[in-house]
Amino acid sequence: MKYVAGITGIGISLPERVLTNFELEKMVETSDEWITTRTGIKERRIASIDIAASDLSTQAAIEALSMAKIKPEEIDLIIVCTVTPDMMFPATAAIVQNNIGAVNAAGFDLSAGCSGFIYGVTVANQFIKTGLYKNILVIGCDILSRITNFNDRNTCVLFGDGAGAVVISRTEDEGIINQYIKVDGSGGAYLTLPAGGSRTPASFDTMEKGLNYTHMDGAEVFKFAVKAMPDAVNHILENTGLNILDINYLIPHQANIRIIESAVKRLHFPMDRVGISIDKYGNMSSASIPVALYEVYKDKKIKKNDKIVLVGFGAGLTYGALLIKWLI
Repeated sequence: MKYVAGITGIGISLPERVLTNFELEKMVETSDEWITTRTGIKERRIASIDIAASDLSTQAAIEALSMAKIKPEEIDLIIVCTVTPDMMFPATAAIVQNNIGAVNAAGFDLSAGCSGFIYGVTVANQFIKTGLYKNILVIGCDILSRITNFNDRNTCVLFGDGAGAVVISRTEDEGIINQYIKVDGSGGAYLTLPAGGSRTPASFDTMEKGLNYTHMDGAEVFKFAVKAMPDAVNHILENTGLNILDINYLIPHQANIRIIESAVKRLHFPMDRVGISIDKYGNMSSASIPVALYEVYKDKKIKKNDKIVLVGFGAGLTYGALLIKWLI
């Protein structure tokens, strides 16, 4: 028997604190004009010190479950896509499972950088298509402010905190139509968190050298992203026999408005059908795509049966795309 899956619920959680460009002007040598012109970001959300990834993930999950009309005990699997888990172990998914009372669920964390949500939905889709599971929570959550050096003007202006969750369920109509994920490890050194793992354990020395913060070669990541995102979308189109203009809406990873504009231009897709939330939230890593998707849904820019492409890139360097039919 053939099983298919689709998104049946979506939810988000955003910290209350807003960090504006004008506040950053007082912290590092930068300006609102410089940040806005080069990134498209005006403000971002910052989690308070008592909030961890599991807290934002739990809140987003509860909203998604409510929309899907699914009880926590009906969830079979929880996938938390994050590079900022509560701790190395247990998995953040285990904490979320306990928080929401998903007593019948398995759970694990998935690390694919900013591509995490694309990877997570792809994995969930396979579990449902095999018939093993019926309902899966996929959560993209990152608290990047915890691994951001706010003395580094090249990175501190980019990142924010947030979470987005979806319920992926067995459906009668195919909601997740096609997917494409890939990694190019030759570019892994361009976006790293150098210390804290088994290669370079955290120490006083690594802290003094700033190795427990995000390090990025922005120029190389930019060059990769503007090629990788169109490549992923084109693979989806080739796999399904669709034309780019058959797509109703495009939701890209919210890393930089210049990257988005360059990628969209290469695809010959209209910008007025592209989901943009970077101005309000900055780059929230794996949360960026689900939060942007949530906003276009709430703003009624997409409707039931619309074909939507989600596309992203991230540390690894990972990239990928999803073609979905909107079922809500």
